Parts: sequence; structure tokens; C-alpha cells
Amino acid sequence: MSEFVINALSWWAWVETVLCTIVGTPIVAGVWLVTRPFDPGVYAAGRTFRLVAVVATLLNPLWRFRTLGSQRVGNPRRPYVVVANHESYADVFLISRFPWEMKWLSKQTFFRIPCLGWMMQMAGDIKLVRGNRDSTVDAIASCKDRLTKRASVMIFPEGTRSKTRDLLPFKDGAFRLAIETQTAILPIAVAGTRACMAKGSFRFRPARAVAEVLDPVETTGLTLADLPTLKERVRGIIDDARHRLARDHDLVLLTT
Repeated sequence: MSEFVINALSWWAWVETVLCTIVGTPIVAGVWLVTRPFDPGVYAAGRTFRLVAVVATLLNPLWRFRTLGSQRVGNPRRPYVVVANHESYADVFLISRFPWEMKWLSKQTFFRIPCLGWMMQMAGDIKLVRGNRDSTVDAIASCKDRLTKRASVMIFPEGTRSKTRDLLPFKDGAFRLAIETQTAILPIAVAGTRACMAKGSFRFRPARAVAEVLDPVETTGLTLADLPTLKERVRGIIDDARHRLARDHDLVLLTT
């Protein structure tokens, strides 16, 4: 595929993504208004928001996404602390394809974007100001609130996108949350999304990517003393799985 064609399709991908966001906003708002009185976890509005991302992905001619392992979730209303490696912004589009609702922990910047930020608020996503202790405390409290309302919470434990094929160190937050609430961790391995949109670039590129739900990791009976071991165990599980996915599906873990 020539660079001219890729550039043209990248522009189209941006146009259709923005249009999906604009059109999706009143739809999510309508679902939120109708279901809010009897849906305290805003599960329906959140799921509708994720479907906006799914539609945008389906209309993107440069991306070919696949998800595996959904059957490992079982009851979709069983809350998990979901963790995944983070390769690019495309991870959000890919993981949204899993057929159950998760509340995403996201940096404050996204909540300020018109339409997108409004849908995130209606979906019950959780705002975080990096480096702000009060915001961190509030975010953890919000995560616990979503879990009590039978909605899973989605966190990227690396905290940001890795610039290389190596995983960044995992931060403690997701694992502390899981231990304190005695909630199982649901690992997701992502491979190939770095080729979709590299860090530092907003240009769409042709790519195939796969995300796989792995076996849940129970935290029942664990204490904060077990946090370092739990964190490294889950990091190892995800790291092994993403390399397996890249090998089995001939995917790109690193682009230049």
C-alpha cells in the first residue's frame, strides 16, 4: 500500500472517528437518561459508549482487530480489576470490542474533549490527574464505588504507553485496589496496536492487532504484603501472553 493511499485512508479514519463521536453523544445521552433511575452503575450507558468505539473501528479501513478469550469472564456482571499492557491509543478501541462493560481510569485530559469527555462522564469512567495526590485518592474511591455496583474497572498499570517493545514497570494502584476490595484481577494481553498508532503520533497506520483475556487471578486472602509478588506475577503473565500472540498471529510488537 503506497504512502499516498495510507495518508488518504488515515484522514478518512480521523473523519469517521470524529463523526462517530459526534453522532454517538446524543445516543449515549439518551440511553443514560432512560436507564439512569434503575441502573446505578450506568452499565447500559457505558456499554453504548464502548459500542461507539467499536463502530469507529469497523469503519477504519486500516485496522484489523481480533479479540480472544471472552469466555473466561463468565458472568459479565462479576466485577474485576482489569489490567492490560499499553502500546498505543488504539488499545482503547481494541479492548472496547470485548462484550462486557468496564469503567476506564483515564487522565483528565480526555474528559475535557467535547463529546468524548461528555460520553466518558455519562459512562461512569474515572478521572485521574497525574501527580495529584487528592485526585488519586478520589480516583481510587471512585474505582471502589464502581466495583460495588458490579462494574469492572479497567486500568493500564504501566501508567502510560511504552515507547519500546518492553513492558514498563507496573504501578501499584490496580493491585492495591484488587487486594483491598478482594476483587479478582483480569489480565488482558494486547499485541500489534503499536503499529496502528505509534506513541508521539496521531497518524493511523495499517495494522492487525489482537487482545486476549487471560485467566483471572484471584486475590481472596491476600494482604498488602503480597502486593509486590502479585504485581510481578500478573506482569509476567501478560508479558508472556503478548509475545505468544505476536508469534502466533505474526503481529508487530515494535515499529520504527
